[in-house]
Amino acid sequence: MKRLIFTAAFAVSLSCLPMVAQQQMAGPAEGGISAEMLAEISAGYKGDAADKAIRNALAVTSIGTLAVNAENAAMIDTHFSDRVRTKGITDQKSSGRCWLFTGLNVLRAKMIDKYGLPGMEFSQNYLFFYDQLEKANLFLQGVIDTKNLPFEDRKVDWLFSNPLSDGGQFTGVSDLIMKYGLVPSDAMPETYQANNTSQMAMLLKLKLREDGLALRDAAAAGAADKKLQKMKVSFLSEIYRMLALCLGEPPTEFEWTRCDKDNKVVSRKTYTPKSFYEEFIGEDLEDNYIMIMNDPCREYGKVYEIDYDRHVYDGHNWLYVNLPVERIKEMAIASIKDNVAMYFSCDVGKFFSRSKGVLDLENYDYESLMGVTFGMDKKQRVQTHASGSSHAMTLIAVDICPETGAPVKWMVENSWGLSSGYQGCLIMTDEWFDEYMFRLVVEKKYVPADVLEMLNQTPVSLPAWDPMFAPEQ
Repeated sequence: MKRLIFTAAFAVSLSCLPMVAQQQMAGPAEGGISAEMLAEISAGYKGDAADKAIRNALAVTSIGTLAVNAENAAMIDTHFSDRVRTKGITDQKSSGRCWLFTGLNVLRAKMIDKYGLPGMEFSQNYLFFYDQLEKANLFLQGVIDTKNLPFEDRKVDWLFSNPLSDGGQFTGVSDLIMKYGLVPSDAMPETYQANNTSQMAMLLKLKLREDGLALRDAAAAGAADKKLQKMKVSFLSEIYRMLALCLGEPPTEFEWTRCDKDNKVVSRKTYTPKSFYEEFIGEDLEDNYIMIMNDPCREYGKVYEIDYDRHVYDGHNWLYVNLPVERIKEMAIASIKDNVAMYFSCDVGKFFSRSKGVLDLENYDYESLMGVTFGMDKKQRVQTHASGSSHAMTLIAVDICPETGAPVKWMVENSWGLSSGYQGCLIMTDEWFDEYMFRLVVEKKYVPADVLEMLNQTPVSLPAWDPMFAPEQ
């Protein structure tokens, strides 16, 4: 009797539901997976002996291990026809500072070669301190600039989604160095928090979001800009303290001994960060370098600028010339042949053999393992968020075929430590370079006149939230 009463009550309640809800409960709506469709879909899986063997293997083994292409297991030839002279491998540890290590590695290679040093390393921690402080100011000032926009506005939402990060790109390296100079690693060594940034970043972002809300509330209550600026300075003072506790306080002057390649003392002087940079590097980074990009989704031969994508509020937005990959290779080869390393970024996780330190399209055979094809080209992968630049490294070598004059493979100096990859470097085939390289920063003297002429264009403005322009980690 109770069961009948329940059924009747359920029928009454069901009749009270909207027609759409009744249809959803009765069965899948048009476009859903019906029983007939499921039968058709599942028929594609045979479950035969071959499928069973693969399924058993996948149950206990990683896809990457099973997809290793045994026909490509041999180590690639490590000879390079042209290579930049570099010394030492850096290690960014558990941080997203590849952009900073890469930019500094380009400059230290020039300094070591120019002065015949036994080796040296700039302090990444020194510039990282100011990078985080400048990004905090960029966010807070951005909140002030957008105080009259609704909180749901796309730009406001982007600001609060990205108040700060440890990722970046070469424009940040350039702006920070030209503003704050450089110091050697001994003058401000790495700390645990510099090497392991996630917890510090979490606290900084939490504090900045709270501060951003306070600024918007004050603006909504009618606070004048002078009051908002005073609040911003107070908030930045707290950020400075957090950074000083985690990273140490940047030196304003230091003593540094310069030695020759035989470790004999050449000079010992006291420097400021700016005077150190001016004596040993001395070039105008903002004027001497150009960023080239291979973005097949956008028109080649055009200049693009990413709105609000910078490290320093009073610095420079990310600006680049978009070119076919073949033209980028010409400039890269010219620079390497002249013993000048370059800032280079790519989608490092694709077809990467960590055991060999090789990036090769033939490293893995996912199609044979899964019994499907993966046929998107570079443009389609970018459009669908399947690929994009993820990591910056220092391009230092190319191997050119003597018969054809074409590049066969390339090598980059990485910042994952000496034990990672091939002697701290990664080797990439030329075919992989075509598919997964995205950005190159090269000195203008290696850039053809017609490309330099493109810089006179009015840049096409792109939004900071475009997925192609996520900061490199």
